[in-house]
Amino acid sequence: MITANDLKTKGIACLEEGLANQPEAMITVRGKESFVVMKIEHYHYLREMELEAALYETRQDLAAGRFSKDNIDQHVAEIFLE
Repeated sequence: MITANDLKTKGIACLEEGLANQPEAMITVRGKESFVVMKIEHYHYLREMELEAALYETRQDLAAGRFSKDNIDQHVAEIFLE
């Protein structure tokens, strides 16, 4: 855990220290978990996993026939009717 006060007084060195042995660290403000910082490699990995999950869901929807060939306006109207 990194406190907001540590971050304020130590700056980037505090983040480097907090991330030395882990890919992400929590920042607390007045004792409450408020933010997460992470190494850029970990961020890119999580982002890639998000995109992989979206692609998987899309393929599942296509296989199950959950898609529309309507134009965008018709499709959006159908979504809001649900």
